[in-house]
Amino acid sequence: MENTKDLTEHSTHSERKRRDSFGMFDGYDSCSEDTSSSSSSDESEEEVAPLPSSLPIIKNNGQVYTYPDGKSGMATCEMCGMVGVRDAFYSKTKRFCSVSCSRSYSSNSKKASILARLQGKPPTKKAKVLQKQPLVAKLAAYAQYQATLQSQAKTKSAVSLEGFSWGNYINSNSFIAAPVTCFKHAPMGTCWGDISENVRVEVPNTDCNLPTKVFWIAGIVKLAGYNALLRYEGFESDSSLDFWCNICGSDIHPVGWCAASGKPLVPPRTIQHKYTNWKAFLVKRLTGAKTLPPDFSQKVSESMQYPFKPSMRVEVVDKTHLCRTRVAIVESVIGGRLRLVYEESEDKTDDFWCHMYSPLIHHIGWSRSIGHRFKRSDITKKQDGHFDTPPHLFAKVKEVDQSGEWYKEGMKLEAIDPLNLSAICVATIRKVLADGFLMIGIDGSEAADGSDWFCYHATSPSIFPVGFCEINMIELTPPRGYTKLPFKWFDYLRETGSIAAPVKLFNKDVPNHGFRVGMKLEAVDLMEPRLVCVATVTRIIHRLLRIHFDGWEEEYDQWVDCESPDLYPVGWCQLTGYQLQPPAPQTSRESQSGSSKQKKKAKSQQYKGHKKITPLQLKEELLDGEEYSFLQGASDQESNGSASYYIKQEP
Repeated sequence: MENTKDLTEHSTHSERKRRDSFGMFDGYDSCSEDTSSSSSSDESEEEVAPLPSSLPIIKNNGQVYTYPDGKSGMATCEMCGMVGVRDAFYSKTKRFCSVSCSRSYSSNSKKASILARLQGKPPTKKAKVLQKQPLVAKLAAYAQYQATLQSQAKTKSAVSLEGFSWGNYINSNSFIAAPVTCFKHAPMGTCWGDISENVRVEVPNTDCNLPTKVFWIAGIVKLAGYNALLRYEGFESDSSLDFWCNICGSDIHPVGWCAASGKPLVPPRTIQHKYTNWKAFLVKRLTGAKTLPPDFSQKVSESMQYPFKPSMRVEVVDKTHLCRTRVAIVESVIGGRLRLVYEESEDKTDDFWCHMYSPLIHHIGWSRSIGHRFKRSDITKKQDGHFDTPPHLFAKVKEVDQSGEWYKEGMKLEAIDPLNLSAICVATIRKVLADGFLMIGIDGSEAADGSDWFCYHATSPSIFPVGFCEINMIELTPPRGYTKLPFKWFDYLRETGSIAAPVKLFNKDVPNHGFRVGMKLEAVDLMEPRLVCVATVTRIIHRLLRIHFDGWEEEYDQWVDCESPDLYPVGWCQLTGYQLQPPAPQTSRESQSGSSKQKKKAKSQQYKGHKKITPLQLKEELLDGEEYSFLQGASDQESNGSASYYIKQEP
């Protein structure tokens, strides 16, 4: 994979002011003095400070949850009846406590209404948007949802897959799927080769009345991820018996496999009359044709061997306090996705799903080594059969040099909100850890104890320089309660006495990822990471992808990196045995759209977003005549170029 050129040769010009393609300086030294860099302390904070006991509490299903203040703004989930802080509820409509409840309600609204009424909390469609709460409220509400998840299992279920077929879905809409080569972490992602249309394979012949299993030659008509539309050899332009199958399936073989295995090749009954000498026909048609490599099935099998095993111990982010990690045990492995159970969970229901290459999991001892907060387990010694995962199995991060110019506490940047992945927010570096790791806080929504800080590596594709959203025409979420709209970075930095993190410190690599707008794939809903859903790429900003879940409102969209291990080719669920969540039914979408449009209309009257400014306007407004050469941000179609990502500086 080619990476674009890293423009580090300009570092010698650090003495003078610089501009990047985001339209901002490398630092705002004139606004305030530099803050000193935070050293990585050997003493990690073992526990998040508890909230004061005087704060109000909410009781539900026997569980007690404390919220950060006593202000109004409560809401009731229309699906499960859970009571929580309104701002912690999912989506813009704030009618549900989680995406799972929203989807269950949409797929069976009558059932949801009955359940809510049985719980004595009838649904209400009219609820005022009251004062928002800090992000820690979101965490508390999410913890409450997790505690009641088991009791809801009998009434809430994933959307049924019955009736959904990737092949029919793609054929009926002329969709295009992302190629397997876009997903380096997926099976065969790095050894897919030149499998394409017109490649011939040997497959079971279903158009026959013989009592034994027989095979015939078929050619690939269309590829969609792992799935291939096949046509039996001899049907020419007749598509009546075309069929979809997973090219990595056990019944797909290279041409020549039947001869080597002693399996019979029998032409389909529909075309048996067309030729008298089928052997001569095949020799003529297959001469010079491509087929699968002889060891294809072996490669598929090898690529589906996963080094993580049940009973392995790891450190993983604490889903109730994002600022710290906890010990968890690998309970199961499906297609490289891990179901982790927190070590202190006696009934094994307190779990967390992620991929084995996720940046959220680490080897035992990682938190202590970099100065990250860690929750000590009440279990004093490892249980029988549990063992620490070897460190070399985890995803490696790039080494960085922190000795020179580096991130400092208080620097401003833009970051994807880990609790609302559809939003890129104004953020601040709250702590500088070792090995290039940073603790990031979302401005205006932080808890006083820092329990909602989130750990990003300095090379993370989820953090961006000041001005990234503006130059790429993405809506930037301003700090909660910030009234000076439209939001402008220059004003905000002056008002807060802050400086912007230097642009040159951010990840500049934009791989030739191969994604295009409109491509279909299977994607994890990171707000409900046990779910893998039918999805579409709707925007591409360099290496950043906007993922839309088919059949659902845009408010459920998520920003994801092109190399995220939570994206998979079409057919991945079928190949690995994971359950795929199909698009929402049409009736649910229409109902969902009606309520959402009213909400969006009301919101637009309050805030229409910041004014889009061209690079020329930025130069005139912000630079007072200083000369710089700008390159416009990449469009949605310019998915793989990085030349326009950074400023071309004048000598």
